[in-house]
Amino acid sequence: MNTVYITQTKAVTSMGPDLESLYNGLIDQKSGIAKITRFNTSSYTSPWAGIIDGLDHTKRRSKIFKLSDMLTRQLCAVENNTFLISASTKAGIDMLENNIQESEMLSKDLLLSSLTEYIASKLKLNNKGINIDCACASSTIAVAKAASLIQMGVVDSVLICCMDIVSQFVFSGFSALGAMSDEPARPFDKNRKGLTLGEGAAAIMLMNEEKARHHGNTPLAIITGWGIASDAAHLTAPAKNGDGLKLAIEKACKKAKISANDIHAVNTHGTGTKYNDSMEINVIRSMFNPNKVIANSIKGAIGHTLGAAGGIEIALCVKMLEKEMMPGTFGFLDPEKGSEKIICPDARPLTGDFILTTNSGFGGTNAAIILKKT
Repeated sequence: MNTVYITQTKAVTSMGPDLESLYNGLIDQKSGIAKITRFNTSSYTSPWAGIIDGLDHTKRRSKIFKLSDMLTRQLCAVENNTFLISASTKAGIDMLENNIQESEMLSKDLLLSSLTEYIASKLKLNNKGINIDCACASSTIAVAKAASLIQMGVVDSVLICCMDIVSQFVFSGFSALGAMSDEPARPFDKNRKGLTLGEGAAAIMLMNEEKARHHGNTPLAIITGWGIASDAAHLTAPAKNGDGLKLAIEKACKKAKISANDIHAVNTHGTGTKYNDSMEINVIRSMFNPNKVIANSIKGAIGHTLGAAGGIEIALCVKMLEKEMMPGTFGFLDPEKGSEKIICPDARPLTGDFILTTNSGFGGTNAAIILKKT
């Protein structure tokens, strides 16, 4: 079985145009969440979101293609035989709003495949790639799929590009669902009211050892384990006992050939909704030593970036391993019962060689990735 190395990580979020600005902003307890000016929010639950500067000037095509350009221009050279996996839940859904307002025919930008094809064309790749759409666990599952392909020797390098934007279509849906907070999200705080949406993108390059050595790439981290499981409990709410998430973590630990006791840090999904956060705390306390494990959520600072969330967080976890420091949880003021000591608003030293990152999504999907320091 091939070792799976991460050789590049890039990101664009409301905190800034690159991964460094995101990590440093989180360490400094900054927030990228602000009131929306992109569309009128007066009829919705919340006026807040994590919006990226520079996307609102796009007219002829979906904003997601501008976001794609902002991401891919950061990449070092990508060989044209690199396999591409994109992850997005709605791709160019903002064009639906334009079509309705201007009575035009539906745009091809609405198709998930259009994003994958656009990235492949921009990077001059030989393949058009595939898109993973599995709700808010999309990019975590995309990374797991890519790692599996490399480990089994099907391909020697995979580029994962994940992204989603804040559109009025998606915003109105979460508002109608009653999932959004009327103030910026406060993950794991006992007074939390719900999530805040955000937009963002991440790119992660995976290679086997031979490919990485051939290109002179110094591995940033190793993906040692991954797991995917379903709650099969509810369309939008997680199973309260967290059985699906537990199973995904157990699978990841088994593949990594470690026990839960070897993991001292967890990057959680941490949306700020009542049920998600309590479920995750229950899982962490049942699987890890609550006196030794530390955990955080970044969604109080940049919002929930939907299909991009897992990719952004995996890229950030690589930075955490490098810096040996885990950012705190922005908006966390009054601990939810059971989260004491585990969650903290301040940055803390990260010990050990492993970090676990998890994401969950509508339909009961759960995914877990274990990264190891090189």
